Amino acid sequence: MLGKQPAGHGHLRANGAEESAPWLDALIYAEAGPDIPETIRVESVAFEDGEAIPPLFTALGEGESPPLRWRGVPDGAASIVLVVEDADSETPEPFLHAIAVKTPGMDDDLIPGALCPENAFTEGLLLGVNSRGASSWTPPDPPPGRSPHRYVFQIYAVDRRPDFDAPPGRAEIIRFLQSRAIAKGRLTGIFERSA
Repeated sequence: MLGKQPAGHGHLRANGAEESAPWLDALIYAEAGPDIPETIRVESVAFEDGEAIPPLFTALGEGESPPLRWRGVPDGAASIVLVVEDADSETPEPFLHAIAVKTPGMDDDLIPGALCPENAFTEGLLLGVNSRGASSWTPPDPPPGRSPHRYVFQIYAVDRRPDFDAPPGRAEIIRFLQSRAIAKGRLTGIFERSA
């Protein structure tokens, strides 16, 4: 198990390299628990970690969620929780673009558009409530002419199937992850709109 990282200091990536990323500290990724092993590799065929998200997957295009793939889910995982946040949103908390729960907890993939309500059921997803108050995906749509925004696709392996009375929001997911997450990983995509 990884040692606890102090707030505002380095974070360990799945490849074992330490990364200085204080901007992560406001995200659910840090709030869920800094001692959760970061062993899950999260990838997309649409963009590389730290690279631009294609316009197709933003408010400038079709606005569907990008394809995702994760590997390295540990034994003992019962479900997967996906959270997508904008680390640079000008809101009191990072803007929450999507929450989804997938059972069983194993290495898996999501097709493009999987986080849209019309596709979630066939993909085996329970959608939570995003910052717009909807159980769906909100595509990246930062203000024009500002610095690039970082969109963090977070995957958590949890040791128990969630049993929420209603679609979970930020607070419910954080509480659940703090007690049940056994591994995590992330993929960061960048998007900006010109003025």
